[in-house]
Amino acid sequence: MPEALHEREEPHEPHGAKTPKKAALASWIGSALEYYDFFIYGTGAALVFGKIFFPASDPAIGTLLALATFGVGYVARPIGAFFMGHLGDKFGRKKVLVFTLILMGVSTFLVGCLPTYNQIGIAAPIMLVFLRLCQGFSASGEQAGANAMTFEHAPAHRRAFFTSFTLSGTQAGLILATAVFLPISRLPEEQLLSWGWRIPYWLSVIVVIIGYLIRRTLDETPAFKEEKEQHKVAKLPLAVLFRDYKADIVRVILCAQVSIVSTIFGVYVLSYAVNTLKLDRTTMLSVAIVTNVVALVAIPLWAMLADRIGRRPVFIVGALGSGAMIFPFLWALSEANIPLIFLLGIFMSGVIYSAANGVWPSFYAEMFDTRVRLSGMAIGTQIGFAITGFGPSVAAALQGLGGDAWVPAAVLVATCCVLSAGAAISARETHRIHMNDLGRENPLPAAAMV
Repeated sequence: MPEALHEREEPHEPHGAKTPKKAALASWIGSALEYYDFFIYGTGAALVFGKIFFPASDPAIGTLLALATFGVGYVARPIGAFFMGHLGDKFGRKKVLVFTLILMGVSTFLVGCLPTYNQIGIAAPIMLVFLRLCQGFSASGEQAGANAMTFEHAPAHRRAFFTSFTLSGTQAGLILATAVFLPISRLPEEQLLSWGWRIPYWLSVIVVIIGYLIRRTLDETPAFKEEKEQHKVAKLPLAVLFRDYKADIVRVILCAQVSIVSTIFGVYVLSYAVNTLKLDRTTMLSVAIVTNVVALVAIPLWAMLADRIGRRPVFIVGALGSGAMIFPFLWALSEANIPLIFLLGIFMSGVIYSAANGVWPSFYAEMFDTRVRLSGMAIGTQIGFAITGFGPSVAAALQGLGGDAWVPAAVLVATCCVLSAGAAISARETHRIHMNDLGRENPLPAAAMV
């Protein structure tokens, strides 16, 4: 962290009109629409892709390969984060948000147009992987861009609350993606594998149109405008970032390991339940929907608490609590106990995990100065997400036999959660520091933030 990013003036909030509600709404809707695209791929990978893109393989291997293509999208995210981070910190947050939306929508629509393995052979999974890489490249700048936009429009004392809407939007995207697959999953197997699975991907046309109309009306943030007016925009934001914020980047990467809860719950659990335990597809999709509806309420509530008591305690509760709850949840799954699956799934992913989800947008954003905020969040989170993105395929590879086949997956999740909590403990508390004093080594004490 730099000793002096600016001359040592009294800290203050950036000048200029803020529109926190508009920014939060735009981020919520945009993230919901964008992550609808990203998540329907995961659902397709768990239920369909192993059969239509890798049919020559053993069924178990086909599922493993399909889940691996889900993880491939996360490989592109760190690469995209460097590009998107530079673009957002150099030219503004708005440009990133419009570009990512269009790229995600087009890529997802084209997935729905792909021929299958039986039609063109090995070229089918190759094209699938390429489009998944494009999705990952887009997603690399989406959350960081939306977080930076909302964070810099938010009132000083409510930054966690307003930035939490980006993650609420992400949850809404997951709900929408899962809900679209519900009626399609009821189709006969032949119709599902021939044309039914394509419908959710073709709906991305609507995603692009609605999202673009919303995001084109956003104003640039006061913080970025002030940096630009004062000629403080870094010529090479990445050079500043890696010179002054190496420790914070590593901290964000480690904190982001908690996201394995989401990838395991949303992808591996669905695949394990349907393909291995032979549980009903519709039932498991319903579990995901109900859980994420609960998360829509829990995320902003945890964020409001974080605005009162700080970011670290709320985040740590979410990380350690999720790591502990994964054991009883996967046990209930192995027992095919539907009431317990609903109850424990809602409590683990809908309530406890939402504590980490509700606070990380502000927690990470406050580690960085305005000049490198988008870059820092994008690179740190996307490297972290790239690691956890392979969680479902690793868990599937480690999966055992019999009643305790789920244990390796639970240990994997718990380990990542403990690592995440440890990184959070090493961070300083920043919820009472003014915007223009964030990222300094010795921030001046903040006055009452009201």
